[in-house]
Amino acid sequence: MVELARLLVAPDVSIRQVMTCIDRNAKGIALVVDHERRLIGAVTDGDIRRAILAGLDVDLSVQELLERRASTLYPGPFTAPVGTPNSELLRMMNEWTLRHIPLVDEVGRVVGVALLSDLVKEFELPLTAVVMAGGYGTRLRPLTEDLPKPMLRVGDRPLLELIIKQLREAGIRRVNLTTHYKAETIARHFGDGRDFGVEIHYVQENQPLGTAGALSLIDASDAPLLVINGDILTRVNFTAMRDFHREHQAEMTVAVRQYDFHVPYGIIETHGVAVTGILEKPILRHFINAGIYLLNPEVCRFIPDGESYDMPDLISRLVADGHRVVSFPVCEYWLDIGQHEDYQKAVADIENEEV
Repeated sequence: MVELARLLVAPDVSIRQVMTCIDRNAKGIALVVDHERRLIGAVTDGDIRRAILAGLDVDLSVQELLERRASTLYPGPFTAPVGTPNSELLRMMNEWTLRHIPLVDEVGRVVGVALLSDLVKEFELPLTAVVMAGGYGTRLRPLTEDLPKPMLRVGDRPLLELIIKQLREAGIRRVNLTTHYKAETIARHFGDGRDFGVEIHYVQENQPLGTAGALSLIDASDAPLLVINGDILTRVNFTAMRDFHREHQAEMTVAVRQYDFHVPYGIIETHGVAVTGILEKPILRHFINAGIYLLNPEVCRFIPDGESYDMPDLISRLVADGHRVVSFPVCEYWLDIGQHEDYQKAVADIENEEV
């Protein structure tokens, strides 16, 4: 059970500090309390990500976030009295799709937190993972002349081993590896996955099928598919992504990363020939594709069999047909290892324990 103090924050701390609290306690929640530890509100991982998508300044106080949420359908924290039986807590969690319930005494002081991961000891995340590991890694040559890119060593082990370790620690047991370039190198290292705590199935691409095409070769499953590019180094919380996907009733969830572009010039705003304003060296903020996706099984029917097909094509098709596609902002460490400088940064970050 997590130490309660690791979950508690004061109402005057910033949203950014709450993000740090949630990241460090690894339980997906922070409890906002007053000086007598009475519960003011609860902030979940999903609350933080929705605030980022809404453009909320993360340097504002968490009180601002709670005040904005006061007008929503579920403004306050869902709590239970201390001493509530585990069976009742589990029933409440199932009914309300919760992973944690603060436990309070008769005057509203936080005494503990019921966690789904504690109540269900053999927790297994109901997802099937697909790691895209078939690319040539052309931009990383000569490093990839003898190795596929996901097998480049980052620290004391290959990048792909770090990805599989993260999937296992999230409770994901079934992993599909799509392979093409030097596939035998990957198969020799991982075997059936038993030594790495997972069950690995290999999906061989006889020809490159793009970032989505290989999904047409995977056996049908009732579980959603977590798809991740094999060149991503990240600490993203897969459980939080699954919860976000379910909460928003999405058919596909796309992980996104905020990217700031500093324009080194003044931007002139015009209407016809008239100048209406000027923005001096603005910062433009956009969300970029982070290479991690969560798909309901039925989405795979939109992927053509045996043809090259990319995730942007699938996203565009789903959006055009009116299917629900949502974005999940990645707040945690994230690095796309596409070029030499990216690889050098990944190695340095591992050595400096930043990942």
